[in-house]
Amino acid sequence: MPRARTQYVCTECGYTTPRWMGQCPECGAWNTLQEETVAPARVAATRPAKSTPTPTVHAQPIAALGELVEARLPTGIEEFDRVLGGGVVPGSLILLGGEPGIGKSTLLLQAAQGLTRHGKVLYITGEESLRQLQIRARRLRTLSPNLRAAATADLDAALGLLLTEQPHVAVIDSIQTLYSSQIDNPPGTVSQIRACATALQQVAKEQEIALFLIGHVTKEGALAGPKVLEHLVDVVLYFEGDPQGLFRILRATKNRFGATDEVGVFDMQAEGLVAVPNPSERLLAERAVDVPGSVVFPLLEGSRAILVEIQALTTPSFLNTPRRVITGLSYERVSLVLAVLEKRLGFRMLSHDVFVNVAGGVRVCEPAADLAVLVAVASAMRNRALRSDLVVFGEVGLGGEVRGVPRLETRLQEAARLGFRYAIVPRSSLQRPHERLPLTALPARTAPEAVGLALGSSREEATEPESPFD
Repeated sequence: MPRARTQYVCTECGYTTPRWMGQCPECGAWNTLQEETVAPARVAATRPAKSTPTPTVHAQPIAALGELVEARLPTGIEEFDRVLGGGVVPGSLILLGGEPGIGKSTLLLQAAQGLTRHGKVLYITGEESLRQLQIRARRLRTLSPNLRAAATADLDAALGLLLTEQPHVAVIDSIQTLYSSQIDNPPGTVSQIRACATALQQVAKEQEIALFLIGHVTKEGALAGPKVLEHLVDVVLYFEGDPQGLFRILRATKNRFGATDEVGVFDMQAEGLVAVPNPSERLLAERAVDVPGSVVFPLLEGSRAILVEIQALTTPSFLNTPRRVITGLSYERVSLVLAVLEKRLGFRMLSHDVFVNVAGGVRVCEPAADLAVLVAVASAMRNRALRSDLVVFGEVGLGGEVRGVPRLETRLQEAARLGFRYAIVPRSSLQRPHERLPLTALPARTAPEAVGLALGSSREEATEPESPFD
């Protein structure tokens, strides 16, 4: 009798090998090979099998299909619907990933409450008991008669519930805890996740059930499980943010029914997640004016701009290696900016400790923040505050040049909406010098020119133009 054998499967590309390796030879990823047990193949019957007729599939012109009206089910959460493209599409598979404790289950439980207006919603949990789910639902005030719940991690039981209950929307919490009894591997392995997701997709498409799958993420921030899971679903959402920070951000990396450049902003409060339609006002509400080292930067998140405050503080250093404490920004990019300040503008950064922070716990990753960091550090070094109605953005190169950044109008419109009157911008971003902008744009071609516009030319070491604010 043949015995089961062991193989190793790459969670990134699905490559299989009989022995473990540190790096996948197919995709080059490290530490992605997981052990799986493969059941022995069944011995074929000796008698010849009857030939089954091949089903006939007919093709037809795509233009002759007619115009279909796309039905969507709004969740009632404006920020959630924005990311989905207007609501949930019946029969779609939506994968929501995020770190533990970020609020994935809370978000979908609140969305399920809003979706009960359109019909029955089924919540299947494999991570907690029904009693625990009821306690959380009572706290979130999501106890609706149309919201039904079940606790099971068995795939066959979950499929049976979907067929008998016939809900409009269903939630599986989570796909990593679900298992099929026909596969000998434990839950969470590549084969289990692939088999469970495929079976759920078939039922969801056949029964027109909008199905949410909650997924875990690895320590690198990627969704746990095979990449085929992301290819299988229609929408991939990431719920991210610092659990101790001010905001949580929902973004789409894949959306077959809408754009992927939309983000939703939420705030975790005692009664659950609350949508934040205007995060800029919240982030700048406690900003202190007339403080050196404070600069407002229009951060681009998806298709919207969010104004954040970048703070810098410099102190004389008595250490052989001065301290560099960076929070909310890339350490490498801030180091680049400090090198430009030292070499191109003459600031003695090697004799100062530098502390840079993004207020509110926001994470800034785009290079457009380079110029804001440079102006903030220069302001702290000179101990001179900037105007309170000024925003700064632009990428800084090693030669001290200020490079253009995308979506100039979007950034300026958000700044003007909150009462800002001036903006230091890259000269190359102003494609039409005489175009009508919502505020006064001050173009800069180099870093010394930008510092001169913001702080004036009182420093003899840097050749800077006179500031229009003096």
